[in-house]
Amino acid sequence: MSIVLVENLSKSYDRLTAVDSFGFAAGEREIVALVGPDGAGKTSLFRSMCGLLQYESGRVEIAGYDVVTRFDRIKEVLGYMPQTFSLYSDLSVEENLRFYAGLFGLDRRQFDARKGPLYEFSGLGPFRTRRAGHLSGGMKQKLALSCALIHNPKVLILDEPTTGVDPLSRRQFWEILKSLRDDGATILVSTPYMDEVARADRAIFMHQGKKLAEGTPSELARMFTGDVYRVRVDPTPERIRQLSEIEGIGVRRFGGFIHLYAGGKMTGAALAAQLDAIGIKADRIDRIPPDLEDTFIQLMGH
Repeated sequence: MSIVLVENLSKSYDRLTAVDSFGFAAGEREIVALVGPDGAGKTSLFRSMCGLLQYESGRVEIAGYDVVTRFDRIKEVLGYMPQTFSLYSDLSVEENLRFYAGLFGLDRRQFDARKGPLYEFSGLGPFRTRRAGHLSGGMKQKLALSCALIHNPKVLILDEPTTGVDPLSRRQFWEILKSLRDDGATILVSTPYMDEVARADRAIFMHQGKKLAEGTPSELARMFTGDVYRVRVDPTPERIRQLSEIEGIGVRRFGGFIHLYAGGKMTGAALAAQLDAIGIKADRIDRIPPDLEDTFIQLMGH
């Protein structure tokens, strides 16, 4: 059963279409990752789903309630964490939690019952008297998540919650999300990191307001068509220019290497001959299985 349903949602700003007939569903105890470049429409989609933006067409239901007509019921089951840190920097950790508890109508007894488990899973207990503005980036994100969870929502919508956070804190944050999922929450999370997409139950690729593909991480990786080769050379602009002039392949820098995308008509032997002609020997070329990022880049190109 779907606890979140989005059908043909469209949102525009003047002549710019930010979300274009977008639709998907999410079930209970599921983490769905939304991935796309800056300007893909992820934030506009999430803000529309939370009732913060008016959209031109389509429908959003959360826990069986329409966002437009029954938001009073949705507020009880929805937790939203925006992309930018939006808590009160001059308030302490516990004061921020108490403030959000009041917004959701929790009395003192309910707040006291909720704050203990939140401190335990977030690790913020020893810092409860520290001002939010003096927390590290990872702790700020954990506090923002704790505030979104103070009323024990069934659905969490998180907009790039780990952007700018160190790798250790990112891993800890995702361990928290998986624990929440196992406890019954449905989590929608946008992220620019493909390693986080691989941790989700399902993922959606988004570009220019449209859905490119949807599936489990392994299903999405298998959508790649053709072959991927890793070229172990310095990815200098000149080298990338040389490779870009070879007909029938795509070129993309991947860290300290270069990935080449070859269609079915380009054989490994033919590619090796082309590379040898520009001074790249066969022992510098490895055929590798496509990953999520390779698939996403190919779909964006299409």
